[in-house]
Amino acid sequence: MTNKKLGFGTMRLPLLNAEDPASIDLEQYKQMADMFIERGFTYFDTAYMYHKGQSENFFKPAVAERFPRDVYTIADKMPVHHVKGPEDYEKIFNEQLQKCGVEYFDYYLLHNMGRDQYPNTEKFGGFEFMAGLKEKGLAKKIGFSFHDDADTLDKILSEHPIFDFVQLQINYFDWDSAVTQSGKCYETAVRHGKKVVVMEPVKGGTLARLPEEAMKLFNDFYQDEKVSPASLAIRYVASLENVMVVLSGMSALEQMDDNTSYMMDFKPLSEKERKLVSKITDILNGSIKVPCTSCRYCMEVCPMNINIPSYFGLLNLYASTGKKSRMYYERYALDHGKASDCLHCGLCEGNCPQHIQIRDFLEEFVPLYEE
Repeated sequence: MTNKKLGFGTMRLPLLNAEDPASIDLEQYKQMADMFIERGFTYFDTAYMYHKGQSENFFKPAVAERFPRDVYTIADKMPVHHVKGPEDYEKIFNEQLQKCGVEYFDYYLLHNMGRDQYPNTEKFGGFEFMAGLKEKGLAKKIGFSFHDDADTLDKILSEHPIFDFVQLQINYFDWDSAVTQSGKCYETAVRHGKKVVVMEPVKGGTLARLPEEAMKLFNDFYQDEKVSPASLAIRYVASLENVMVVLSGMSALEQMDDNTSYMMDFKPLSEKERKLVSKITDILNGSIKVPCTSCRYCMEVCPMNINIPSYFGLLNLYASTGKKSRMYYERYALDHGKASDCLHCGLCEGNCPQHIQIRDFLEEFVPLYEE
């Protein structure tokens, strides 16, 4: 089986009704699957919750019932936040096999692991369950998808080294982000000897629709070449040595055609392209609101243990992209005070080497994430 680095993410499939995520356009999905497989790609990725629980159901008629089992690979995920006891693992897993129309998964993951899901996964025997699936041949490779900081990733991989791979949010905009810590998480996975599956390489479309100044740089660089901003973002992460697959959530045949066209004969980024990415990143970061370097000196003196650098990372994310990430906020607030817990004592500002008006920015943060 060929091993090409592009994966077909089935979280954003084409719809018959744009207002109904469950109304998957099966005929267009079939056409996209045909093109994907005809061009030598194999990796499909689904999950229990995608498209209001319908993504797995549609994989069966679009792929499993139409192609021999040895021409595609399928990754699915255990929805750990649905698990209320040890018995739920096997029940949900068997349901997923039936919905997808397969007898085993090539790749199987614990979905959306982080510091909040970790205790119950240990308590209910989730890690032992995953090891058992691999032992029985019901999952050829096991891993987990992850949205949290690098320290939490290191803790999970250190305490449970059973995994073959991890699925991480990586893209060039998030590489040095204080919120997603793409670079640090990637380096943590490499240090533990784990392969990486990349999600959100285009950051939910942000890197496919660049601001005008960045787009001018992009067009001047490529001139008449038929290259899209999305292709630059996907090739950036595919160029990382330990990356096994880059997932792209494609919602139209045209997107499938574009992505497979440049990934069939994948070429890593050149040095000049890397410099272009750096310039584009600088432009995107130009709208950063808080000049925080995440030194965490503020937290050393905060009586409420407020996670100031992480909250400022989320504030900068909103300023740059107009998007909020409530999941990261909830995780970063889990073991810390909320922004609204601020006593306005000013100790943090006295300890900040960047002389940031921390109290003012925390006040700005509250209505965005807490109200």
